[in-house]
Amino acid sequence: MNEPLTERQQEILEFLKSYQREFGMMPVTREIQHHFGFASQTAAMSHLRALERKGAIQRLPGKARAVLIPEYLDREEVVDIPIYGEIAAGMAQDAPPEKEGCLSIDIASLGIKPTARTFALKVRGDSMIDAHICSGDTVILEFREPRKNDIVAALIDGETTLKRYVMKGRTPYLKAENPDYPDLIPARELVIQGVMVGLLRNAA
Repeated sequence: MNEPLTERQQEILEFLKSYQREFGMMPVTREIQHHFGFASQTAAMSHLRALERKGAIQRLPGKARAVLIPEYLDREEVVDIPIYGEIAAGMAQDAPPEKEGCLSIDIASLGIKPTARTFALKVRGDSMIDAHICSGDTVILEFREPRKNDIVAALIDGETTLKRYVMKGRTPYLKAENPDYPDLIPARELVIQGVMVGLLRNAA
C-alpha cells in the first residue's frame, strides 16, 4: 500500500473481507452504507475510492460488486468447475445430483482458489434468501468438513438441501435463512456433501 489506512478505512477493508468470506462476493455500496450507518451511499463510495487510491483494493468500472483485494489475487485465471445439477433451497429433495457440464469462472473476481474438490450447484428455492442466496443463483462448494454456521449442501435422511450448518449442544442440524422454513433435525443421518465457498448471482 502506498499510504497507511485510517481507522475507518481499515474497518471497511475488514468488512469487505469478512463479507467476501461469508457470501462469496463483495457488498454493494448500499450494504456498506447500512453496515456503517453512513448518511448516504456517497460516503461509502468516497471510502472505496480512498482505499483504491491507497492500493488496498481494486475496482472494475461498471459492476456493482467488482471490488478486488490484491492480497487475494496470487494468480488470476479462468478455471472450470463441474456443475452437479440443482439443489433445493427449500424443502429437501431426493433427486441425486448429476454432472451437467462445467462452469468457467474468473477466480480473481471471487477471491477463491478452486481445487479438485470444488464443484457448483444451481439453487432452486427461497429458503436461504436472508443469506443473500436466491433461486437461480449458483453456489460454489468444496468437499471438506463443515465448521459451525457454514452454509452447506447436505444429505439429511436421504434427501438433499442447501442450509446453514448449526450445532445445538453436540447435535448438528440444518437451519434455513428464511423464517417461513423450519429447522431440519436429522432423524437418522446427516451427511455434508460440500461447504459453500462462493456464490455467483443470477443476472436474470
